Amino acid sequence: MLKNLDPALNADVLHALRSMGHGDTLVLADTNFPSDSIARQTVLGKALRIDNVSAARAMQAILSVLPLDTPLQPSVGRMEIMGDPETIPEIQQEVQAQIDAAEGQSAPMYGIERFAFYEKAKQAYCVIATGETRFYGCFLLTKGVVPPKG
Repeated sequence: MLKNLDPALNADVLHALRSMGHGDTLVLADTNFPSDSIARQTVLGKALRIDNVSAARAMQAILSVLPLDTPLQPSVGRMEIMGDPETIPEIQQEVQAQIDAAEGQSAPMYGIERFAFYEKAKQAYCVIATGETRFYGCFLLTKGVVPPKG
């Protein structure tokens, strides 16, 4: 156990988050997402896991260490519901609350059509699978920067 690190973050996830650079993306996926097959096509080449937690809880853990690219652009995409892209399901509302809390302000997610999401996911740095069982618990995060002190 380490001090000041969320216990949901395991060594593999921490290594991937630290290895990513500004503008790299990661996928946070629910249990129905084809994490293994998509992850084989990413930069990292293998799926990572934050098991037994919801997507919102995993997002909270990730955002405790990962800066988002929010000053320049919307930096978290959400998989849109097929045939109903404007509806924000409960799981996405919960994740939005975690994003806003981490950023200290409203940082709205943008929608990505389901099949476009799969294509963007293949170009990501990594895929992190969660224990989220609800549909549409899939998100694409863009890493920002940590500015120098002073």
